[in-house]
Amino acid sequence: MIIKTFTVNPLQENCYVVSDETHEAVIIDCGAYYDEELTAISNYIETNGLHPVAHLLTHAHFDHILGAGYIYNRYKLAARMHPSDMDMFLHASSQPPVFMQLKAFHRDFGPAGEPVDVSEPITFGNHSLSVHFTPGHTTGGVCYYCADERILFSGDNLFAQSIGRTDFPGGDYTQLITALQKLMAALPDDVKIYPGHGPVTTAATERCYNPYLR
Repeated sequence: MIIKTFTVNPLQENCYVVSDETHEAVIIDCGAYYDEELTAISNYIETNGLHPVAHLLTHAHFDHILGAGYIYNRYKLAARMHPSDMDMFLHASSQPPVFMQLKAFHRDFGPAGEPVDVSEPITFGNHSLSVHFTPGHTTGGVCYYCADERILFSGDNLFAQSIGRTDFPGGDYTQLITALQKLMAALPDDVKIYPGHGPVTTAATERCYNPYLR
């Protein structure tokens, strides 16, 4: 599995393009905002001959979906997310005043795609990603896990030695902690965790040093 990270937009969000030897790929959380960020992502995909088959969201906060309309227009991939975050996605332009005390803005996020389901892995190439429901940062937060490669894409649910905020609308601290503890209990120590912001970490590191998971 090849993972290319693009750190984008003013909030330094991590967008991932994940591919394998078949050249099929999934895009996770395209929050690219500026033209040069969007161009860098499409140049990487096309220069390497990749064929994106899904755009997956860990949740529908605006900083993770700013590039969703671009991905839809270029690759005909509507953003897929847990159904509980669908309404948030469909009203994403109204989020900045609520979350960042910024003015509302209009942006084409494209349509919502088929919801992800915890009972149905996302397949691409020779790999699959299981969907793990981790509400609390948002009502429909999920993580994507590749057991064969021992890689977890945690979005804003889990960061290096921290967790996502739960004081936004739809947040629930107890719910998030419970979901993360259940998920982490099932992960081997050597699992690499790719978060929505910040550096890569491991399951072992978070079990030992994350104060929210002790």
